[in-house]
Amino acid sequence: MKNSTQLGPVQKTVVGAQFLFVAFGSTVLVPLLVGLDPSVALFTAGVGTLIFHLITKGKVPIFLGSSFAFIAPIIKATELYGLPGTLCGLVAVGAVYGLMSALIRLRGVGFITKLFPSIVVGPVIMLIGLSLASTGVDMAKSNWPLAITALLTTIIVSLFGKGLLRLIPIFAGIIVGYIAASIFGLIDFQPIIDAPWLALPAFVKPEFCWEAIIFMIPVAIAPVIEHIGDVYAINEVTGKDFVKDPGLHRTMLGDGLACVAASFIGGPPVTTYSEVTGAISLTKIADPAVIRISAIIGILFSVLGKVSALLKTIPNAVLGGIMLLLFGTIAAVGVNTLVKNKVDLGNTRNLIIASLILTLGIGGAEMTCGTITIGGIGLAALVGVILNLILPQEKSEQKKN
Repeated sequence: MKNSTQLGPVQKTVVGAQFLFVAFGSTVLVPLLVGLDPSVALFTAGVGTLIFHLITKGKVPIFLGSSFAFIAPIIKATELYGLPGTLCGLVAVGAVYGLMSALIRLRGVGFITKLFPSIVVGPVIMLIGLSLASTGVDMAKSNWPLAITALLTTIIVSLFGKGLLRLIPIFAGIIVGYIAASIFGLIDFQPIIDAPWLALPAFVKPEFCWEAIIFMIPVAIAPVIEHIGDVYAINEVTGKDFVKDPGLHRTMLGDGLACVAASFIGGPPVTTYSEVTGAISLTKIADPAVIRISAIIGILFSVLGKVSALLKTIPNAVLGGIMLLLFGTIAAVGVNTLVKNKVDLGNTRNLIIASLILTLGIGGAEMTCGTITIGGIGLAALVGVILNLILPQEKSEQKKN
């Protein structure tokens, strides 16, 4: 892996722009789906990444971008509590990361994996994808030919793309779908023409809401585990051990503080991006300074008013076509989590936990106590954690542990 002494300023900037390009499509897709300003997401991705690098002593080459895990919860929470209340709940998600950071420092990562084993995490990740399936279909059916164009482009780039192109299938799908929509006169370019070149993102302040906090906190389970996996992945790519130096507790804390900062100004929670890890593996450049340049470029893009206006003109059908694959992929990751960790669903205990997580989540179960309501993914995840703690293990499982 190349370090800072092997790259000049211009080279660092070019590579940094490439890394942002890899994360760009996914970062702006989340706010477009949940009704947030995509420019805010670019801004918070940049600021969040810089915060992460500050906490981790500038040692870990990780970029933070919008988290897909929170799409469904943000949509539902916004319906129930409004956007300012939802943002308060997302601030609390950052606090969960902080708590996990403290637990990892005190008791090690083994404690987290025992609290959130694969039998809980796998079904929760599956649920995140499956709960959004109807949203993707509803958006795609507004113009099936356009949706299929974007979908096929994404699939083709994923399968046959070379080099950095293969790392940006979502971005490629959006571009081709947008061009197709333009050719058939489906895009109104007037908002782009009218938009100023320079404009601050549409920041939104959170408002305190206990109900939103309780609703959102359990959703943090899957991203916390994903964070741990991504740190181990970057270890393998770079040949370094960031779990020890600067420490997994620091990377978790950095991610949490980035989430808090994003939520305080109206952005979606941020998470580690495996796409950028893939780009590092491909380019063999693992200089954290390059990632910080990517973050700064993202912040600069966020204040370009015409970029924000352009993103808002992307047709729903284009986004829906990509979502058909994306949300199915998320569900498949959950299945793979169970398979990779050899979770035995013939085990009655495991079957009970997985079944209840999926049925409660997909069925939209809600539990109300006074003015506080918890439901969907949050309730399902909480039930999964509780069942994992209280259900007795079969003797064969006890021997394994």
